[in-house]
Amino acid sequence: MAVLTRFIVFLLGAALPPLLLFFHAAEAGEVGVNYGRVANDLPDPAAVVQLLQRHGITSVKVFDADARVLASLANTGIKVMVMLPNENIAAAADQGSSYALDWVREHVAAHHPATRIHAVAVGNEVFDSSPDLAWRLLPAMANVHKALADLDLANTIKVTTPVAFSAVDVSFPPSAGRFRTDLAEPVMRPMLELLQHTGSYLTVNLYPFFAYADLPDKISRDYFLGNPNPGVRDPVTGLAYTSLLDAQLDATLFAMDKLGFTSLDVCIGETGSPSVGSSRGPAASKENAMAYNNNVINRVLSSTMGTPHRPGADVDVYIFALFNENQKGFGADDIERHFGLFYPDMEKVYEFDFHGGGGEPTAESWCVADAGAGDERLLAALNYACANGADCEAIQPGAACFEPNTMVAHASYAFNSYYQRNQRATGTCDFAGAAYIAYHKPDAGTCDPSTSWCVANAAAGDERLLAALNYACANGANCEAIQPGAACFEPNTMAAHASYAFNSYYQRNHRASGTCDFAGAAYIVYQAPSELHFPTVSSLFLALV
Repeated sequence: MAVLTRFIVFLLGAALPPLLLFFHAAEAGEVGVNYGRVANDLPDPAAVVQLLQRHGITSVKVFDADARVLASLANTGIKVMVMLPNENIAAAADQGSSYALDWVREHVAAHHPATRIHAVAVGNEVFDSSPDLAWRLLPAMANVHKALADLDLANTIKVTTPVAFSAVDVSFPPSAGRFRTDLAEPVMRPMLELLQHTGSYLTVNLYPFFAYADLPDKISRDYFLGNPNPGVRDPVTGLAYTSLLDAQLDATLFAMDKLGFTSLDVCIGETGSPSVGSSRGPAASKENAMAYNNNVINRVLSSTMGTPHRPGADVDVYIFALFNENQKGFGADDIERHFGLFYPDMEKVYEFDFHGGGGEPTAESWCVADAGAGDERLLAALNYACANGADCEAIQPGAACFEPNTMVAHASYAFNSYYQRNQRATGTCDFAGAAYIAYHKPDAGTCDPSTSWCVANAAAGDERLLAALNYACANGANCEAIQPGAACFEPNTMAAHASYAFNSYYQRNHRASGTCDFAGAAYIVYQAPSELHFPTVSSLFLALV
């Protein structure tokens, strides 16, 4: 993490309509943590893995490729981004492909697929922390990608590099975002070309905290935290911003646009807020850290990480950091030592929840097949699930969920059926490492093993339907899509809108008994409703919640 010396500044202006607060339709990203180990008092990796599992943390980013850490993460389903450290970049760039191939064999291939390595970060904030390596970064990335390709891993493991926000030279307003002139053409353009060519993404580290800490009289605390606030508009585009994180991310995206990369994905490699640190005044507090990180976590889990500039963006985010690290920075009060979610004794620094909701794990979860396990292991696990209580009728030839006819899709169906029928009990989604738990909605191609829908009873009349719709929307249903101008506003009928809201409420409550009644205004169906009831009808309820 680099302490930013520049920051994006948004002066709060006229109030914006409430519906602009975070309501952007986006694909589901994932939220994980940065597992740093610059400390002499941290628990051993095996205990850390148990901590991750206990708290529903399904994705981690590490700052090296330590064999003991990667071995501990094996057969857990936790996704891992490993790092080729800055000190290895020169060798990876200068020694042709041989060094990179040896490094990938030892640090990646030796652990994959048991350990779900999905990305290799080449270096960390190289332009800030090791500027002498800037010219070697691209060759090192290219050689690591070639090594992955030579080992038949390039389709599942991507190469990226975390870039500090200071690489963006102009950041206000976001639409003016552009990369530093010393980086834009000689480094960033060819790097983005490589990322696009290889199907990868740019990783950027964003810390709204530093901007707020340095300019608390000009930046609203709620704007920094992502709480509801009046917000501001970009005077050029007219886009509305209620989050400084969104503004920084869009400044980066606009900088990429100016180089011609308008659709390349972005990952937020680090973001967070410290809980202690007098050098930054009252900005560093448990209250701020808890609010900021929970807002980010909940946004990702609720699939609202799109930005005003890219409302449909699929953005993965890694919170910084897992632990307070006592060998970072200078002195006990240095904020660098206080970004952790946990103390070294594995107690929470403050309350947070990676399942969503900020409390006990009550959100939905699914059991999903790990494609990296290979078809042979998946088939054996699928047969076990079907023989031990999973309902596998729907994946038989000709049945409703036979398509897509792939091992991963069929195994996911069977695994999830077994997991749900066992009340999502600990250990019921493992299958010898062939499966993992997901706390966000699976891909739309994944069938649900017990599909049912809640639809409006038109005979109840518009008055009763409206009262029930209002109840559903006020008690957890996602009703944004049926607002005027939104994707599911049409057909603009009471029955269609009520069905959408009733079904969202029903699915979010795990289709529990009594959650599709609404005083007789709704009923359950077991076949996909018509488009009259669901404007975005799919045979999968997961696409509707």
